[in-house]
Amino acid sequence: MRKIVLILFLLSSLINAQQTFSVDTSYTIKSTYTKLIKKYPSITIPAQKKSKNLIENTNVVYFNENGRALHFDAFVYNTKKQNPAVIIIHGGGWRSGNKNQMNVFAEEIADKGYSCFTIEYRLSPEAKYPNGVYDVKNAIRFIKDNAKKFKVDTDKITVLGCSSGGQMASLIGTTNENPAFDDPLNKSKSSSKVNAIINIDGVLAFRHPESSEGEMASFWLGGSYEQKTENWKNASALSHTNKNTPPILFINSSIDRFHAGRDDMIKILNQYKIYNEVHTIENSPHSFWFFQPWFDQTIFYTTNFLNKIFK
Repeated sequence: MRKIVLILFLLSSLINAQQTFSVDTSYTIKSTYTKLIKKYPSITIPAQKKSKNLIENTNVVYFNENGRALHFDAFVYNTKKQNPAVIIIHGGGWRSGNKNQMNVFAEEIADKGYSCFTIEYRLSPEAKYPNGVYDVKNAIRFIKDNAKKFKVDTDKITVLGCSSGGQMASLIGTTNENPAFDDPLNKSKSSSKVNAIINIDGVLAFRHPESSEGEMASFWLGGSYEQKTENWKNASALSHTNKNTPPILFINSSIDRFHAGRDDMIKILNQYKIYNEVHTIENSPHSFWFFQPWFDQTIFYTTNFLNKIFK
């Protein structure tokens, strides 16, 4: 009996060990508000709305590897039709933040006729590039595999990200159907292809005259530019922009460093007549999307673009 108990204890310990990973909680709405309120005393945090039009499904497991489950929250506009979908990637310098901080944003978009998903992905203290990219692409596949349940039109999928999430969204969209960016462990037959990109204050190139990426990027990419040159290049959406890139919306703060490479990317998009929009919110800080009055502006630009592309 003691041997059985010991074996069960060891198995439990092994499972718990597999689920243990470092969590950086430095980037939150509250901590960002505390930093910004002195300079922007009129800002407010938008209240969460519980819309009767939405079906909410939280902490859905979309992938599980060696006991490490990854989740998303779904906010689905309740209709008999299939909705365009928006895959939402939070920011935090690739090392902090969580899916929950984008839920108010997701609800606001979903209430206008969309299926929105806020995605948990592995951050740099737990897993280095390209694992976080694999995770989001795995989530897209899972959503397509379960399109009927989540009322998703699989030909109308947008990937949206903020800050480092915007960088990831642009990379995911510009590497559509590129097998080098797909998780080799995922056996789904669905494609991770998306049909539009929304980049909210995310860099397009890590090594660029406009870029000032340093320690956080190095930590995620596995080393400095000199140590991991290929990673710095391959993780840049600008390196993959071509005739197959989907339409893209850029929403930017007034801080130039957060759109490094954007104008070069737009030149390529225009060359191939790929639709793109740029909106710069004047006198706004980074992380503006969390707070009023910029929250409403961001929602307006986002839904206008989505309606133009998909409706």
